[in-house]
Amino acid sequence: MNSPRAKKLLLAATLVAPIVIGGFVVQERTAQSGVRLFQQVVAIVNDRFVDSLSVGALYEKAARGLVTELKDPYAELYTPKDLDMFNQNTGGFYGGVGMTIVSQEGLITVEKVFPRTPAERAGIRVGDKIVGVDTANVRGWRIEQVSAKLKGPPGTPVNARFLRPGSEPFAVTFTREVVRIPAVPYAIMLDHKVAYIPVQGFSETASSEVRASLTRLVAEGAKGVVLDLRGNPGGFLEQADTMTNIFLEKGQEIVSVRQRGDPTITHVTTQKALAPAIPVIILTDGRSASASEIVAGALQDHDRALVLGTTSFGKGLVQSMYRLDGGYAIKLTTAKWYTPSGRSIQRERKITDDGQLIEVHPDSLESDSVRAARPKFKSDGGRTVYGGGAITPDIIVPFDTLTSVEQRFDRMLAVKSQEAYLALYDYAFELRGKVKPDFVITPEMRDEFFQRLGKRGVSVERKDFDAAQAYVNRMLDNRISTLAFGDSTAKRRFVKEDPQLRKAVELLQRGSTTKDLLALAPSATPATTKPEPR
Repeated sequence: MNSPRAKKLLLAATLVAPIVIGGFVVQERTAQSGVRLFQQVVAIVNDRFVDSLSVGALYEKAARGLVTELKDPYAELYTPKDLDMFNQNTGGFYGGVGMTIVSQEGLITVEKVFPRTPAERAGIRVGDKIVGVDTANVRGWRIEQVSAKLKGPPGTPVNARFLRPGSEPFAVTFTREVVRIPAVPYAIMLDHKVAYIPVQGFSETASSEVRASLTRLVAEGAKGVVLDLRGNPGGFLEQADTMTNIFLEKGQEIVSVRQRGDPTITHVTTQKALAPAIPVIILTDGRSASASEIVAGALQDHDRALVLGTTSFGKGLVQSMYRLDGGYAIKLTTAKWYTPSGRSIQRERKITDDGQLIEVHPDSLESDSVRAARPKFKSDGGRTVYGGGAITPDIIVPFDTLTSVEQRFDRMLAVKSQEAYLALYDYAFELRGKVKPDFVITPEMRDEFFQRLGKRGVSVERKDFDAAQAYVNRMLDNRISTLAFGDSTAKRRFVKEDPQLRKAVELLQRGSTTKDLLALAPSATPATTKPEPR
């Protein structure tokens, strides 16, 4: 016999059921209403819009609108061509001519020329303007359009027309080649047996390049390592895993991925470490993002490396790529990354009306008030590491800023930046076969550079030029050494002008073990690590 209480429970259950069912009915009606709205809008636009559009084009625009309205700054709908370009850029290989381009004042401009490529052999220079590709005039084109025109199957020809200030327009016929964009452009031994390995991206060969560079430098007697992730925007997550595994032992956590409706996925090292003990310093700045932050955060949390520089970008969102019919693909944010100690890498940002990302609390130098407000976590050894988004270095070292006189001189050059660049480039190009690796900048070199600026119409007062002598010397030194001896030699010469790298080398001199190195961090506070005056 049912008790009164049982009857009440049964009654409650029967009353709840229609409410739940009603909820589904409401949701279904809302969905149907939305479908009808979409179909009606598409039908009216297709029938009545003043310009004719194919149904396929209408649906693509609708899909792009949906992705845009998600307000996900990293979401994107890729066309087949977009997807091909994405694969080329992240893969590290493509059939092209060997240069990167940017848009400047409405013209497509050469930003970088890679060594041993068709572009370098043809004498293309940074700053050259591309005005035509094959039979097309590319003025007003987007970067992606010009890039797609220049790329193609290796061994095929492509014609391009260039403008260079002070010169007649000229045309070049390139033969496309497989161009390899190195993740590690060079790796060198600095003073005091410090291995310096800059990593400029996480392409599909990044970890193998770091592994090979580290193996060579350790064999040459390296006692410490500087892994430079400054300016590194990230790339493949798999490469972050394998690069971290170079330094961490098998079975240690690298990063965890937390997503909606699914269990947390934890990435751990799967192999024996190549370098489990050598002291490591990682350099970061405000442009170190994504995979860079995974590596830095993991090594910091496990007390395997000391992080030095300025706070990283804070890109801790996971994007997943989903293939669609017709060769399309959609990239969506589907999860967040967390370091082994539980810190979220994602830094709080808001999206402006024009689609720009603005930090809510920007402070890459981590003032005392900002740091105090950050949530605190503990490393494996009990050190305090800071959460709240991005990777906060153990030691804050800002990069040098220009003095007031150098800023004034720089503004003068900016009025005719291309002409100033060419004056510097042409002079350095002429000197590249005349200088030795230990050359010094002489008064005669500065005088010649000043004269060349004037000949190109760059208006600079002599007193302002002389007041910025240290800045002028750095400009000449870097450009001459790069053209004459390559990036690695230029970097060796520039160490004294790089306060973050200089500080890292100094600390590796003082800390012969990882434990010693980490013990130096508490005493090296922001107040005691300001760049020395030049």
